[in-house]
Amino acid sequence: MTITIKDVAQKANVSIATVSLALHDNVRISPGTKKKVMKVVDELNYRPSRIARGLVLQQTQNIGFLLTNDHFLHTEPFYTHIFLGSEFEARDHNFYVLLNTIPNKFNECDHLPRFVLEKNVDGVIIAGKVPLEIVTCLEADKIPVVFVDFYPPSGEYSAVLIDNVQGGEKATEHLIAYGHRNIGFIGGDMVHPSIRDRFQGYQIALEKFKIPFNMKQVVTRESTTNRKSGYHAAEILLKKNKDLTALFACNDAMALGAMQYIKETGKKIPEDISVIGFDDVVEDLSSDPPLSSIRVPKVEMGIESVRLLMDYLSSKRPKKVLIPVELISRNSVLNINGKY
Repeated sequence: MTITIKDVAQKANVSIATVSLALHDNVRISPGTKKKVMKVVDELNYRPSRIARGLVLQQTQNIGFLLTNDHFLHTEPFYTHIFLGSEFEARDHNFYVLLNTIPNKFNECDHLPRFVLEKNVDGVIIAGKVPLEIVTCLEADKIPVVFVDFYPPSGEYSAVLIDNVQGGEKATEHLIAYGHRNIGFIGGDMVHPSIRDRFQGYQIALEKFKIPFNMKQVVTRESTTNRKSGYHAAEILLKKNKDLTALFACNDAMALGAMQYIKETGKKIPEDISVIGFDDVVEDLSSDPPLSSIRVPKVEMGIESVRLLMDYLSSKRPKKVLIPVELISRNSVLNINGKY
């Protein structure tokens, strides 16, 4: 037998309207009445209809989650964990998360995800860099947006951002603390603010320890940040820098590609050259040797993105949250001071 709101009202000896107000935590209901109603709700195991609840709240209770095809395919472990975090938090707010990928080149608003065209979401979480055209389309439809690991060059939005400058400093300072002075940097897609900030952190750390910055020790011409780009960038960098003892890659995908190239040249990691990445993806543990990296709390970022969206739906005020990062030291960095 299906339990209805009428059954709850009858057993609690209150009106249907009172049950509805209690379920929506309305301030018009006294704590005592709410407690009585919720006790009956638990006893009867009543589950209100999402459709009915949405009509009362004037919400779809759906959240869109967007990222580009490239990010989902090539950096899947990173963004999958962010998506999982958003899913975990959305459950606590009785929301569903609808995942959709979009092309890297996005030109027409009629290619928008179906949940946007049908206005079936209360807001959209955008993970990673996306074409700015889609942001314009969402703005035109007045759909609230929360960005994760990306922020458009103009406009005011809620966002969950990584402290990439701090992470770049931590990675480079770790190499310096282990005695390295000839430290290379490889990166790609340098228009992405996260990658640009990691490079800035690298430069700040060198300056802090009075190590001259040498542009010859940097390769940032790659258009992407996948393994293939890391392999190619490492090839260019190491052919013209025979004296490098360490390499900082802007993310783990490029670091793992660089490690592949280094091994193919007959060099050993970390004995001949040390490598550190950024993101701390699962593959780092299975690489040989395990890759040192800067850990980004990916699940927590997904959780925070939903919290920011919920806050914006009630306050209409955008907020930014900066997520700190953590150095994870493994066996891909050699202490040439004599301490491993």
